[in-house]
Amino acid sequence: MAVDRARQTAEAADDRLLVAEAARQLAVLARKANWHDQALSIALAAADHPDLRGGSPDHAAERGLLIQSAAYTAARAGDTAGMRQLANEAAAIAKNLGGTTLLRDHGGGFIPTTVQLHRISAENSAGDPSTALAAARAVAPHHLPSIERRARYCTDIAAALGRWGRRDECIRALLAAEHHVPEENHARPAVKTLVSGLLASGKKTTELRGLAARVGALI
Repeated sequence: MAVDRARQTAEAADDRLLVAEAARQLAVLARKANWHDQALSIALAAADHPDLRGGSPDHAAERGLLIQSAAYTAARAGDTAGMRQLANEAAAIAKNLGGTTLLRDHGGGFIPTTVQLHRISAENSAGDPSTALAAARAVAPHHLPSIERRARYCTDIAAALGRWGRRDECIRALLAAEHHVPEENHARPAVKTLVSGLLASGKKTTELRGLAARVGALI
C-alpha cells in the first residue's frame, strides 16, 4: 500500500524518475511474494516508458535498474535464458552511460560493476554456481561502491561454492563477508540458512561453529 501511494504521489507530481522507482519497488515486492509474472510485467512496463528511453542519464540508469530487477525475477522464475538476455541489456545500458556512478542514493549507483554483481546473484538463483563464479571473477571487489556491496559479493560467492560442494572455500567466503559487514552478515536469513546447511552436511570445524553461533544457526 505504501509503495502504491508513493507511485500515485509521483504520478500526481509528474516526476517520471519517482514513478519508475516506485514501480521498481512494487516489482520487488511482487517478486518476494512469488508473483513472478506480475513482477516482470510491472518492471518491464515501467522500463518501456518513452521518458526513460530518451531522457537524462539518470532516467537511463533508472531504466537499467528496472531491467536488472526483471532479470533477477526471471532467474527466480526459472527462466535462465530470459534472465541472461535482460542482464545483458542492463549491462549494455550501464556501459553506454560510460561507467559514471548514477543514482547515488541507490546502493552506490548504477554502473557496470553493480550490474555484474546482480548477475552473480541471478545466476545463483537460476541454479548455476559455475556461471555465478565465472561472473564473480569479472568483478574487482575493491571497485564495489560500498562495504555492503562487498559483503554481498562475498556472500554470493559463498552461496555458489556451497551449491558446488566446495565447503572450505564457502566458509572462507562467509568469513570474508562477515569481516566486511558483521551486522548485516549476521542478520541475513540467507547466511543463516547456508551456515545451517554446512553444519548438517559435514565436519563442524571451530571456525564453522563460531560463525554459526554468531549468525544464530543451530549447532
